[in-house]
Amino acid sequence: MPRGNSEPPCQTEACSLQSCLNKNIYSPEKCDRYVRSLYECCQRMYDATSGKGESTACPQAAIVQRWLKDHPRK
Repeated sequence: MPRGNSEPPCQTEACSLQSCLNKNIYSPEKCDRYVRSLYECCQRMYDATSGKGESTACPQAAIVQRWLKDHPRK
């Protein structure tokens, strides 16, 4: 996910998730859409780089794939 700055791929999505979790300490399920947004961004990055992309915002590719498989869109 090339961007016009030096920000790691999916950093914006990771920050949005962290903000949501900070606001909803006792109800993290309220942040599910932010988790999905981050994992979908990470998957796009891995797809675009044949699995070789790196970002401090993303878990390893296998974890992203497993999470998306275990949490299909409704």
